[in-house]
Amino acid sequence: MSSNTDITVAGREIDPVRGGLLFLVVGLALAGYGGYDYLQQQQAIETAEPVEAVVLETDLDSTSSASSPDVDYYPFVRYEYAYRGERYTATGVYPASVQRSYDTRSAAREAIEEYETGETVTAYVTPDSPGDAFLRKQRSNAPFLAIGIGAVIALMGGRSALRGRRA
Repeated sequence: MSSNTDITVAGREIDPVRGGLLFLVVGLALAGYGGYDYLQQQQAIETAEPVEAVVLETDLDSTSSASSPDVDYYPFVRYEYAYRGERYTATGVYPASVQRSYDTRSAAREAIEEYETGETVTAYVTPDSPGDAFLRKQRSNAPFLAIGIGAVIALMGGRSALRGRRA
């Protein structure tokens, strides 16, 4: 490497300004997506119409990675409902497209414990996209997580790009 500020990816040196700008753009895109999802969630809550739905299945999904021993748990509820003469199946618990995660299996299980297979529950449907129903008419904090992570990535990228210009 020619200096200690160069970034190496797959054996190729990448200019720190370009690498920083890439991180800046990715971070801004992620933060923008989080903001967009928050606004969509807000609109869905305001325009949602209640419908009767039948719970078909409940479960928990989990994810982990080799780089982190932490496991995230995602509640899963599949349900069927009719809206304006059409039948739909959905899995949304909250109106956000970014799924809400829980740190423990018990917390995720608590989030869906009121939904039993075969039970009739109230789901909420937005007239603009009736196939994307949700069960809880409340905001998820997941879009804020996307905004925060995106902002941190963008700040790190901007800092790297500025440092690279000075070198």
